Amino acid sequence: MLKATLAGLMLLLASSVLAAQDIKPTCNNCPATYIPTEEVQAYLKRAIADKLIDQQIRAVDAGKTNVDIGLVYRGKLAAPAPEAVAEHDQVSEVYHVIDGSATLVTGPDIVGEKRRPADDRAVKMLNGPGNNGASIRNGATHQLKAGDVVIIPAGTGHWFTKIDDHITYLMVRIDPDKVTPHKDEAASKADLAGGGKGGH
Repeated sequence: MLKATLAGLMLLLASSVLAAQDIKPTCNNCPATYIPTEEVQAYLKRAIADKLIDQQIRAVDAGKTNVDIGLVYRGKLAAPAPEAVAEHDQVSEVYHVIDGSATLVTGPDIVGEKRRPADDRAVKMLNGPGNNGASIRNGATHQLKAGDVVIIPAGTGHWFTKIDDHITYLMVRIDPDKVTPHKDEAASKADLAGGGKGGH
């Protein structure tokens, strides 16, 4: 009985090792993407000068998902704007606050939900299909400051209700359905040179 048990364990171990050897990278031979601070600062400078909010810096194929990097700059906001709640059906977002401070409300229960038009620039270029709304019922309130990170899953509403003076944050978008177009370094340079437009 002991020999049979040991033999069974050895067989299980051997099959586990073989199974582990069959695992392959989900993005085989994909290059890393480097974005220098000078490029991020160029997007920030343009955001302030041209009153742009959300600009995509890169959108890359990372195997099972696209990963997009954006720069968002929002100016002072004393009270929430109408229909300012945003929700994205397929794209999750991560904010890393660079500077400034703001009040952000998040939650899935969006009041007065309205579908974004398919031809909306943000839908086509930044974060895919989704909705806007008037407010969030029973939302969680976050007081954002420099250094903070917020993860907003797809389907979760997010709403800036107050911005003290401004807020600047790096945006990481996770796009497993690959609804956003790719944007490489050359496209980013062309965008900066040509004065592209931002949105959300």
